[in-house]
Amino acid sequence: MDKNEVNSVFDRLQAVEDRYEKLNELLSDPEIVNDTKKLRDYSKEQSDIQETVEVYREYKEVKEQYLEAKTMLEEKLDPEMREMVKEELDETGTRIEELEARLKILLIPKDPNDDKNVIMEIRGAAGGDEAALFAGDLFRMYSRFAEAQGWKMEVIDASSTGVGGYKEIIFMINGKGAYSKLKFENGAHRVQRVPETESGGRIHTSTATVACLPEAEEVEIEIHEKDIRVDTFASSGPGGQSVNTTMSAVRLTHIPTGTVVSCQDEKSQIKNKEKAMKVLRARVYDKFQQEAQAEYDQQRKSAVGTGDRSERIRTYNFPQNRVTDHRIGLTIQKLDQILQGKMDDIIDALIFEEQSSRLESASDV
Repeated sequence: MDKNEVNSVFDRLQAVEDRYEKLNELLSDPEIVNDTKKLRDYSKEQSDIQETVEVYREYKEVKEQYLEAKTMLEEKLDPEMREMVKEELDETGTRIEELEARLKILLIPKDPNDDKNVIMEIRGAAGGDEAALFAGDLFRMYSRFAEAQGWKMEVIDASSTGVGGYKEIIFMINGKGAYSKLKFENGAHRVQRVPETESGGRIHTSTATVACLPEAEEVEIEIHEKDIRVDTFASSGPGGQSVNTTMSAVRLTHIPTGTVVSCQDEKSQIKNKEKAMKVLRARVYDKFQQEAQAEYDQQRKSAVGTGDRSERIRTYNFPQNRVTDHRIGLTIQKLDQILQGKMDDIIDALIFEEQSSRLESASDV
């Protein structure tokens, strides 16, 4: 970074650290402790900037060590000591560059949804039964990835084909930072493979669509009861006679937006309604966000893109054991591992691309 850029970044970092210290004081104030909303808001704000403050403090310590070593080098030293000081200069200089690069990324405004839980929806698209089987493969891939992250997964609603596939499956993943890692999955996923039913060995191409929505809290999106039509019906899913003969399934329609959500996974109508409400809230919140983003700035989309649900984002080629993410031109010859939930190489590359794009946009301002 040049001198002016360093000064600008330093001023911003100092302001963040000052705010962090102020939040420490506020969170010790009995008046704040007794105010649930303020306590939650201040705790979240402090958590959001904690990493920035920690890296900034390390940066200041290393910079001080560097300056001390530089001063020592100007003094009369024996050859052995001079060599040691030079080594420290090299090490601290390299570390300073690493910390500066990290701090620039940490100062980029975060996606406010990054820390949220997610609601994912997978649907078999073009390809009939093969598309439904592929939807099942994707569901298991995300399930294994979530398990590896220590996140909790819960199925909300599913329409299965009976052979391991899904016409549609909706599920929730609870875990800190879930949206930050899964938000890039929005779009059409394409599979190329020989179906088990294909006697001629021909490769078929099928698709499934994935939607990843941040969970919306009640304070973020207000949905009035008068705007919701509630319909109940008998479940057609698994669960035995008690499910199929009772009106346990629930369909919610948000009249202003026309958003419809059904849930029949639970035996209890109340539980099904609670789950359906979570999906409804997330879909309405996402709809408003998409509209606001399009209106705000259609031209300055992220290089990765997370909004266009019809965009073909990835191809899974079984014969070549290959996965290609078309948005960033990434090809990995580990399809078998990726389907086992080992998605880190793809997700890390997408996050890096998003950070690079945001960094470039920030420097243009």
